[in-house]
This record gives sequence, C-alpha cells and structure tokens, in this order.
Amino acid sequence: MSALYLTLSFVLSFLACLLIVRYEHTHAHLTADHDLTGPQKIHIHPVPRVGGLAISLAFVIGILPGYWFESRTDIHGVLLLFVAALPLFIGGLLEDILKIGLVKTRLAAMVVSAILLIFCNGWVVSRLDIPYEHLVLVPIVMYLLTIFALAGVVNSFNFIDGYNGLSAAVSIIMLASLAYVALKINDRIILITSITMIGAIFGFLLWNWPRGLIFLGDGGAYFIGFMIASLSIAIVYRNPNVSPWYALVLMLYPIVETVFTINRRLHRQDNPSLPDAAHLHQLIYKRMMRWAVGSRLPRDKMIRNSMTSPYLWFLSSLAVIPATLFWSQTVWLQLTALCFVIGYVWLYRSIAQFRSPKWLIYKSKRKKSKR
Repeated sequence: MSALYLTLSFVLSFLACLLIVRYEHTHAHLTADHDLTGPQKIHIHPVPRVGGLAISLAFVIGILPGYWFESRTDIHGVLLLFVAALPLFIGGLLEDILKIGLVKTRLAAMVVSAILLIFCNGWVVSRLDIPYEHLVLVPIVMYLLTIFALAGVVNSFNFIDGYNGLSAAVSIIMLASLAYVALKINDRIILITSITMIGAIFGFLLWNWPRGLIFLGDGGAYFIGFMIASLSIAIVYRNPNVSPWYALVLMLYPIVETVFTINRRLHRQDNPSLPDAAHLHQLIYKRMMRWAVGSRLPRDKMIRNSMTSPYLWFLSSLAVIPATLFWSQTVWLQLTALCFVIGYVWLYRSIAQFRSPKWLIYKSKRKKSKR
C-alpha cells in the first residue's frame, strides 16, 4: 500500500506543477514573485510561488485510497492532520498571492493550526527526557510548548527555503526517516502521512531543482514544516519507546539555522523578523560556489543556485542519519545534537571568515566568462 500512496501523490504533484508551469502566463500576475531585489532574492526572473498548492492537493487526494485499505481511525487521523494544517497553509498562500507578509496574521494562523492539532488529533509535547520534567509538564504547559514548538519549526522551514531544491529535499530526507521509524514501530498514521508527503514533495522537486521553474512559496514551506513538526510530535506522543530527542535531532538543521540567525541579528542589533543575506546557505552560495561557476551570466547564476543545495542536503543528513539509527537511545541522540551544533558553528565561522575548508570547495575546470 505504501507504494500506492507514494506513486499517486507523486504523479498528482508532478502533473499539478506541470500545469502551473505550462500556463504560468495566465496566472503570473498573481502567483509569480516579481521582486528580484530583496536580500534573499537570487532568482533571475519571476517564478510562480504556488508549489505548495500542488503539494497539498496531491497529498489530500493521494491518501484517499486509504478509505478502502486502512482502518477508518488511521485515515481519519491523517485527514484531521491535514485539516489542522489548512489555516496555516491558506495564510501562507495568501501571502504568496497578495505579496504581503503580515507578521500578526501569520502568527495567528500558526496558533490556530496548532490548536486544531491539539484538539482534533490530541497530539502534544508530552515528554522531554530531561530531569524533573514531571514537575513542569502539566497540561497547560504541554499545550503552550506544543504551540511554541510548531510555530518555531514552521518558521525554520521557511528560513531554509532559499535555493532550488533546498527545503524540498531536506524535507524528503526527514520524512524518509519518519517513515522508517514508523515502519519499525508499526505506526500507520505516521507511515501513511510520511510516504504520501514524500511523493507529493518529490513531484514538486523535479520542477524546482535544478532549474527553479516553480517555488514552494510561503504556503508550501509552512505546510511542509507544519506536517513534519506535527509528525515529529505525534511519533513521540503515540510511541513511548521513541525518544523525544529523536524529534529534535531529526529537525536539527532548520532549528539550529533559525536559533543561530535570530542570535546573530540580535547581536548586530538588527530586527530578528527582517530578512538578511547571511544564512549559511547564502554564505555557501556567495563564498564557495563562485569558485565553481563565477560568471554573472543568468545561466551560470542558476547553476550556482542549484549547486548550493546539495551541501545543505549533506549537512542535514549528518543529523537525520544518527537520529534514524538511534531513535530510541536518548544519550546517543544528545551527543549527536551537541556534535552537530559545534560543527554548524565551526562551518559558519570558517566560511564567514573566508577560511572555507578546501575539501568542500569545487573548482570548475572550464574557463570563466568575462561577461
């Protein structure tokens, strides 16, 4: 059955993206990102920002066969999760279409989606595996912690959505881990959701990487971030043998990126909510990829863009692989988290100080254009 969910959601997403790209001229005035001047803008022409629409539609249609093959309890759990994600997805999609980012409206949508998850699915942050947690995790604290965790992770996925294929591929890697652990512990809700999401995102990824013909947009980034965050909370809540540190280490790359970014902006006395061009993926693009493709030609800028993402796929895997192997072993997961944070800070500082590790730099043998 897993193959059916994977295949159906992939085909639906791929075809939906095909239609969006093919008929871009009819909706570009609404869906395309025409702002090419912002600090986080590196695309060279307007691109539709509604990839999240294709993914969400492919997901909800892709799980419908479950009504014939799964228990009603499981399939209803998946559908309730989708319903919980809708306010946040719709809010992000409106941002993509209206080209406005209202922080208060966005936060309100996150809170509404989190509350729906809590009351529809009953999933909350119930364990932390830290000393004296039983004194702290009373119901109201669990609810507030769940809302905070969901909002933080959703924003972190939007933070890393900066280059072709970056956020989508990282999400697939995380969902593959969730699917593996769910298979090991026989959690059908987590497995069905993860597999269907993988297919839907992969159908989009083929249009997004390497050519950047369509973007996730805020709606897509929020939807994917919410689904992964919710599944991470659920797998711990529903399965006592899964360490809560598995959920943290699984999503460690976007979480560390977000915390480090906020700390950097506060240290510089910048507004934490305003974008800048100093994320790790942006430093890799500007200070490492120029050795690979240094021309300013549009085609070469696109190549540099797409060559940046695999570095971050690998970085994310350095957390996801140990999380998958040690999903029930808290001590090993804590050591992984510590090593990852140290490695991230070292890598960021090395690149920022123009001391990028030579073994990470790919130098093209072709002659650079002078244009």
